[in-house]
Order: sequence, then C-alpha cells, then structure tokens
Amino acid sequence: MKASIRGTEIYFDIAGMQLRPTAHNDFIEKPVLFMLHGGPGGDHLRFKQHSLALQDSAQLVFIDHRGCGHSKKTHRQEYTLDNNIEDIEALRQYLGLNKIIVLGTSYGGIVAQGYAIRYPKHLDKLILVCTAPSFRAFEESQTILRKKGTPAQIKAAKTLFDGAFKTSKEAEKFFITMATLYSETAKKKKPLPFGKIKTIWSHDALNQGFKYFLREFDFIPKLKKITCPTLILAGQEDWICPPSQSKIIAEQIPQAELHIFKNCSHAIATDAAKKYLKAIKQFLL
Repeated sequence: MKASIRGTEIYFDIAGMQLRPTAHNDFIEKPVLFMLHGGPGGDHLRFKQHSLALQDSAQLVFIDHRGCGHSKKTHRQEYTLDNNIEDIEALRQYLGLNKIIVLGTSYGGIVAQGYAIRYPKHLDKLILVCTAPSFRAFEESQTILRKKGTPAQIKAAKTLFDGAFKTSKEAEKFFITMATLYSETAKKKKPLPFGKIKTIWSHDALNQGFKYFLREFDFIPKLKKITCPTLILAGQEDWICPPSQSKIIAEQIPQAELHIFKNCSHAIATDAAKKYLKAIKQFLL
C-alpha cells in the first residue's frame, strides 16, 4: 500500500489486527507500532522476517522511508532526516491515529528520536534499537573499525563514510563485505536466521545521509524532552552504533530502560532473536 503524502508516495504494510477478538466474544484493542528501518537507504523487509511475532502485542505498520524500498523514488535532495521525521507524522495523520508507538532500528532509531522530540503528544512509547543520538557516534565507529575490521572492510567503509556509492549494487556489496562486523551470527559462519532477503538498497539515500545530515545531527541536548516510556536495546559488539551511544541516550531520557545484549553486534534481532522479541513484548504490555 502507498500513502500519497507530502508530495510523494510512502509505502507501508500492516501485520496483525488492531481490534483482536477474544474467546469471550469481546475485543481487545492493541496499540499501533510504526517500524522504521535502517540505512538510510534500506527497506522494511527484514522486519517481516525477524519481528512478525510482535503482532501478538501490537498492530505493526512497516514503513519504507522516502525514496527507499517500495516508496516512490524522488530527487536525492529530498532524502533528509527532516523529511523522514515529517513523513512519519504525515502517515500517522493519514491513518487517522491519535497516539502511536515507534520502533526504530539503526538509522530508523535516529528518525524515531527526532519524531519523539518533535511530536511527543502523539507518542505513547518509544523503542530504540542499535542506534545513536548524534554524529559523534560515527567518529567512535571509525575507531572501532580500525581495530576490528579487515583491510577489505576498512576500504569498503570509506565509501560509506564518504557517501560515495555509485549504484545500489555497490551498496549491497558493501553490506555483504561488512557482514561479520554487523552480525556475530555471520562471524561464526552460521547461516543467518530466516534466510537471505533481497533488500532494495537506495544508494542515493545512503549517500545523502553519510555525506550530509548524519555528519551534523545532534539530538543529545533535546533528549530530555522525550518523556514517554522508552526501551533502548543495544549490542555489546556493535561497531556502527556502539553501546556507549545507547548509554548516552538512556542517561538523557527520563523514563528510559536500557538492555545491552552480550555476544551481539548491530543485528541483535538475529544475533539474539529470542531476547530481542521478549524484551519488546514485555515493554509493550
């Protein structure tokens, strides 16, 4: 499905009922959970592999950011953090919802923080997975990369941080090269849970982020404005959004609950699948 909002088309999909029937001829209203993918430049498909079980606790709304995945391709200058935040608010209005819960992973967590700061009245709860509160995270990630990365990975990451991908295929190749840094499961040479998936990478969105707005965003001074209950999940071995960044977020948000999973990297939804789902389900109660 696509919503025509703010001069573009945003793809979204839904899993689970909002009004769930019970055995006693009654109905239980579940909260609506917006799920924001990473990148920038990824898509929502991985959520459908590792997070579908969350529909027992909430109605899930999967979203492809502007110009990403199945959303409409537009001018790359429109691929901005500000537009991604405003698109979430516009979709909330489009769906006629009052309050929502937002789960953002990686870059999606950055969008989620921005939404929580800007639209607190429409946010019931916030879930941040392996994310960062400011551009300083990527200074730390490059230090970790120099210590842990192979020569091939260090070379590949230069293209990321320079915002210099030429094609979507090149972006896809980057994530294959970096797999053992993003996932402890891949490092152990075990098959990734749920098999392979054909992410539709938007190299333009990825480039715009790392070349421009991810070099200057800083939510730290405003995080105290987030007053809703907040769950923060991090991987102890995460290189791109180190757990130190999640600690900063947890220190600044008044009602924050932080879990750092051991033996997990950036892909905690697959590195610690059961713990990831359990933590979120408990938080949604």
